[in-house]
Amino acid sequence: MPGQHSYRATVTWTGNTGSGTSGYRAYGREHEVRAEGPPPLAGTADPAFRGSADRWNPEQLLLASLAQCHMLTYLALCALAGVVVTGYVDDAEGSMAEDGAGGGRFTGVVLRPRVEVASAGDAERARALHGDAHQKCFIANSVNFPVRHEPVVSVRGA
Repeated sequence: MPGQHSYRATVTWTGNTGSGTSGYRAYGREHEVRAEGPPPLAGTADPAFRGSADRWNPEQLLLASLAQCHMLTYLALCALAGVVVTGYVDDAEGSMAEDGAGGGRFTGVVLRPRVEVASAGDAERARALHGDAHQKCFIANSVNFPVRHEPVVSVRGA
């Protein structure tokens, strides 16, 4: 039976340098993202928008969410199908375009998972399960831009 799930997060701006938002260059983009359970996440804007390179920005978090969701869905489907995955790394990449009016949008994401399986007999099924994972991924189903995947499957020890 399908269920409803809700999530909560608190985002607190910590970048007030003393004069608030008195000017575009007068304030920091630093903030904290908190949720019950995990440690706080240090956030900022993309460095292109006066953020810091040593903190997570929303664009990176969106990309990471897509990659995480695909991986977790994929691993679950592999486990259910009896495909033994022994390694998984995804070098995901996203593209965003500014609209010239101060806004913009993501135009696409490519997931590039490199999967290692225990048995050569599982390689083809492991490749195919990426399509199923894409169809079932909650986050990929929630965005309005294309999310492609280009998986590479290898066999452990081969």
